[in-house]
Amino acid sequence: MTTQTPIASDPNSWPNQRYGWYVTSILLLGYTFSFVDRQVLNLLVEPIRLDLGITDTQISFLQGFAFVITYVAMSIPIGRMVDKFNRIRIMIGGILVWSLTTIACGLSGNYTQLLAARLGVGAGEAAMTPAAWSVLADYFHPDKLARPISVYLMGPYLGAGIAMIAGAEVLDWTRNTTELTLPLLGTVAPWQFTFIAVGLPGFLIAALFLTLREPKRTGRKDVHMEVPPWSEVWGFMLKHKRIYVALHLGVPFLVVLLYGLQGWVPTVLVRVYEWDLAQAGRIYGFIALLAGSAGVLTGPFVARAFERRGNTAAALRVAIIGAFAATCFLVALPFQADAYIALACIAGASFAVTLPLALTGTAIQHVTPNEMRGVVNGTYVVSTNIIGMALGSFFVAASTDYVFGDPKAVAKSLGLVALFMGPIAIALLMVGTKPYAKRLAEVKAAIAAS
Repeated sequence: MTTQTPIASDPNSWPNQRYGWYVTSILLLGYTFSFVDRQVLNLLVEPIRLDLGITDTQISFLQGFAFVITYVAMSIPIGRMVDKFNRIRIMIGGILVWSLTTIACGLSGNYTQLLAARLGVGAGEAAMTPAAWSVLADYFHPDKLARPISVYLMGPYLGAGIAMIAGAEVLDWTRNTTELTLPLLGTVAPWQFTFIAVGLPGFLIAALFLTLREPKRTGRKDVHMEVPPWSEVWGFMLKHKRIYVALHLGVPFLVVLLYGLQGWVPTVLVRVYEWDLAQAGRIYGFIALLAGSAGVLTGPFVARAFERRGNTAAALRVAIIGAFAATCFLVALPFQADAYIALACIAGASFAVTLPLALTGTAIQHVTPNEMRGVVNGTYVVSTNIIGMALGSFFVAASTDYVFGDPKAVAKSLGLVALFMGPIAIALLMVGTKPYAKRLAEVKAAIAAS
């Protein structure tokens, strides 16, 4: 069975760090705009619902399942391609697909067309993370990998923030009009124009990716070696099943809270606190951008503090702390009569839920052989999105529609979902702490011996 091939222990033998950080910045830009295209729908819930005459549950299908179906279907095959082919080209193809289909969302005239376009967005975005993590792991020594991955993982929170803020500006600009006339495209509603506006920058981002070089793959005896068969990859994951249960199941249940937040906070501010939609978008956009980014950047520093005290499973310990804190903030949310105290709960949850995400992404690279990372990363993307993205938004909507039966109970739904999902995440993360520490020690010993 394939094992981790020792890699160079000397950090100076790795690619130029300045260029590595340039690569990181371009990957961050691509990942950010993937989330702008993905998350702008969350601001447009009310105008789409009213224009198309659909329910919260149907909206949640657009937010979650419609995106996730193709995202999941493509993630593992693309992960396999990542282990075999040029990763930069794979990402460029993904960017072009998701940009075109985001524009198609804006050209949709009914629910079925919008659903089909969201399927395309999911297919395109599946290319990004498995390839990006694999590339970063070949540009940075394992001891230096956490920081570039944490910077890359700012993308979802920058993207969610930009989507809310930019979408709010578009809504403000079109406030006094019910439709716009565009050259070649004809008449569109303001929500349709918003999709078109956020899809167009993708073509410029794809051009920037052409400036990136495919790095030499590290940790392989032969750079041209064949990737292991599927059975060997699954066998490796089964051998270390408790680690991958924590990373591929525990983390996704934490991500349920994240996608519940991102999917429904603007609607909470509009329905419960009677804020203007554009104002809600701006305020939550800044919270998502600042608190989410702060959480993902702070995680590695917290982990280092744990490691200095001898805790070798720091990544999973921080994840457990983040899950507990985010659960507490969200359970407290529906009890807040004052909108600004509610925003403090939202900010606290946004920080806590993102605190471990750079660490868990780095952990997968640390414990997985290079020639298996594409598939293992793709599997992580699948589980995170099936459990996190699809269920996070859906559980909140279903609770609002069928448990409380009141559109204004959406904050209660967020709290209820957190009350159940948070403890599940904590229990699953705890399963992997000791095996993860043991595996990490083995990998570090192999590096030191090389």
